[in-house]
Parts: sequence; C-alpha cells; structure tokens
Amino acid sequence: MAIIGKLLKNRRAGADGLAWNLPNLSGGKTFELTSPDFEHESVLGRVHASKRIGGQDLSPALSWSGLPSDAAQLLLVVEDPDAPTGLPFVHCVALLDPALTALPQGALRTDSATPGVQVLRSGMGRGYQGPAPIKGHGPHRYTFQLFALTTPITEVAGKSPESAKPRDVLATATATAQARIDAFYERP
Repeated sequence: MAIIGKLLKNRRAGADGLAWNLPNLSGGKTFELTSPDFEHESVLGRVHASKRIGGQDLSPALSWSGLPSDAAQLLLVVEDPDAPTGLPFVHCVALLDPALTALPQGALRTDSATPGVQVLRSGMGRGYQGPAPIKGHGPHRYTFQLFALTTPITEVAGKSPESAKPRDVLATATATAQARIDAFYERP
C-alpha cells in the first residue's frame, strides 16, 4: 500500500474545493472554533483515526464562541483536501442546533444520539469517518469547518437531509459566518 501512496504523492484534491471556499458558505464573518483534543494545525491523535487503520473513529470534542445571534442552524463539515481525489474527501457532515456551544468526543457517531445533533451522510457511510490516508502518501490536513446558516436545512432537492449526498447539502446551505480548525494526520 505504501507504493500506491508514493505514486499518488503529488495528487491531492486541494483546498479550493473545501466547503470553506464555496461562495454560498463564505458568509464574510468569522467566529472561533477550538478543540480540547488538538491545537490548530497540530497532529490529530490516533484515537480519532479510522478503525480501519487502528484508530477508534472517535470524533474530537469541539467548542465555539462568537456565533452570530441570528444563526438558524449550524452546519459542521469535516474534509480532507489532501485526498488523491477530484474534490476533498468528506469525513463528516452534521446539522447542529444553534443553541449548542460545544460537542463532546464521540458526538458525531451514528450509534449514539447526541441532543441537537443530526448526523448526515459522509463520503463513506454516515457520521464521523476518522482519518485513514493512504500509507506513504504523507500528512493529510483535516479541516473542521462550522457554518452559521441563515435558514435551517429541512430538504435537499426533494430529499431529507439524512438521505442527501454531502455535496448536495453543501450546495443547499447559505451561511452568514464560518469558523475553522485544522489538524494533520499521517498514517504510520
């Protein structure tokens, strides 16, 4: 597998395709997003990596402040812009109640309901999918992006948000503000 990673070393989706850069989500205002589990641009702990590579698929705890008072709903998106794909790989999409100010570890699992959290489809299944970069591909950036939406998402192209594709959910949303924290993970 390390050979494939080395062959694809220079192939990466790129940051331009992140939800952060979509015109409908760029909002103009920012607020603060932090985690007690990692500092911005530090290494994500193995516990947060995919079970497929020895992790636990445990979503990190997150907290935020400075959210605009007119936020109707929050949209959380976790993406990997270093995946060797056409667009960043979507590791998680969730809709959050705007009254929330934090998520505990594991809040983005599909097998445990967290009040105020609606876990949607990701690039592979539903809920938080931990990092699992190709061995030998180098470090990957994982962007945890939180958007304050102007209106709640109740339908996506005639479907429920839970059954819609992640990119369709992103295209439907309109944000007034955004927050972001990044971490890195490299497969040992």
